[in-house]
Amino acid sequence: RRTILSEQCDVIILGTGAAGLTAALAATHEGASVRIFEKSELIGGTTAMSGGIIWIPNNHLQEGSGVEDSREKALSYLESLSLGQIDSDMAATFVDNGPKMLKWIEDVTPCSFHLIHNYPDYHPEHPGGLPGGGRSVDNSLFSLPELGKWASIIRGREKGSPVMLTETPLGGATTTPDRKVLEERIQKGQIGMGLALVSGLLRALLDLGIEPEVNTPAIKLLTDGDGVKGVQVEEDGEYIEIEAHKGVIIATGGFEWNRELVTTFLRGPMNAPAGSPENTGDGLQMAMNVGAKLGNMRNAWWVPVVKVPGEMQYGHESVRLILLERTRPHSFMINQYGKRFTNEAGNYNAMGGVFHAFDPQKFEYPNNPCWLIFDHKHKLSYDVAGCPAGDNAPDWMLKAETVEELASLISVDSDTFASTFERFNEFALKGEDPDFKRGQSAYDTFNGDQSQEGISATLQPLATPPYYAIKVEGGALGTNGGPKTDANCRVLSLNGGVINGLYAAGNAMAAPTGMVYGGAGGTIGPAMTFGYIAGISAANR
Repeated sequence: RRTILSEQCDVIILGTGAAGLTAALAATHEGASVRIFEKSELIGGTTAMSGGIIWIPNNHLQEGSGVEDSREKALSYLESLSLGQIDSDMAATFVDNGPKMLKWIEDVTPCSFHLIHNYPDYHPEHPGGLPGGGRSVDNSLFSLPELGKWASIIRGREKGSPVMLTETPLGGATTTPDRKVLEERIQKGQIGMGLALVSGLLRALLDLGIEPEVNTPAIKLLTDGDGVKGVQVEEDGEYIEIEAHKGVIIATGGFEWNRELVTTFLRGPMNAPAGSPENTGDGLQMAMNVGAKLGNMRNAWWVPVVKVPGEMQYGHESVRLILLERTRPHSFMINQYGKRFTNEAGNYNAMGGVFHAFDPQKFEYPNNPCWLIFDHKHKLSYDVAGCPAGDNAPDWMLKAETVEELASLISVDSDTFASTFERFNEFALKGEDPDFKRGQSAYDTFNGDQSQEGISATLQPLATPPYYAIKVEGGALGTNGGPKTDANCRVLSLNGGVINGLYAAGNAMAAPTGMVYGGAGGTIGPAMTFGYIAGISAANR
């Protein structure tokens, strides 16, 4: 391949998820000339595949809403969940700048946000947690036709849904908008969630004359004696070297699709990534090549998932997140020995811990994979892993008339499973779970069946045969370790100090909240906040 030299700009951004697009907007508004490179043919990264919620403590939308939040509450909440792994400067930078970023994005883009009322933080009973919600904000609908030709290259647009998260069970709704409303939205090409967020950010950039360059992977960072001076990218089979006068911002997502990096760094097994398959750690490896200090490498945004046989996405086996299924009544989870092992209704990120529980005698991870068990009443009432509610059960969903028969189908000890089943039912009838306290947190019941009162929203016995089982594995929405940065997003050097001209944001950086997933949008909130800071920082270098 021949190398073409000497293109120039002020700031280069690698990646077009929420972090990269926000960084590009911030740098442009600070007067920098900006170029954005995207490895894939599609724009939006994992953000476009997500619910698009943004978790921002103490945000401006709380005013007049009755939400009582403060800087101190937010910081004590993050600290209480960090197990000593959070960098207090980074946490404070997030809490102080998140509200500014959110207000600014509303001012300079077509995005407009609203609180998701009553959506609790993920650990609302911890110091500073908000059981009544107020930190998770939802994005309004966006009309895809407003993007013109760019509409066709947003990741996941073919699955785009004309609803906001607030209007789905995951956002606490008991019913979706009526058919007439949905038909009107479809006619206008309106979409919600992560697609709407990415589309709104992209529209604002296009209005400023900034067009992302797709199918253009970054190959390596260019350096001189003083730091990073640009990037070599590949386009149409040629290498192009582009000089960045002020800085390069890595916003390339995590490394969850790179098997070697996953086994090298993550603290436990993870063989079911749920994010964009382009997330193979390119930014991490480029940063390592120039001597970056790393942080938070053991952690990811963990999530339980199901692999439905034959389902593919972007050329890879796809997964379905198991969020509501395990929280709704008439269900529980068992490990490979037929025992319950956790509060099934707990938040998905914290579940990483139970999937990684290790048995030193048997030398195995007994809870990964595990089984979600539910009865016919659950099957008739709720969607399960994309299978609509009702009598229909696909072949991959195991089904039996008795507990003993189901035990045999999933190869667990029949007696242990039967006693687990009986014990769960006995206490569920009383509305209690002495073993794992399911239903005691405000978060548990929020994700359950909102039409049921109190603890019944999540905890009811399995009393209606046939019984079903689906295999659940520990997956990840994305990894969140990478180059460690200072509060201005400048990448730190192994040799001390910073690497001049190099910045990082989003899942490509060492997560500013450490291992903490504060609430719905706990990944996108920090990603956009530090994208905003990185853009301003680089443009003003």
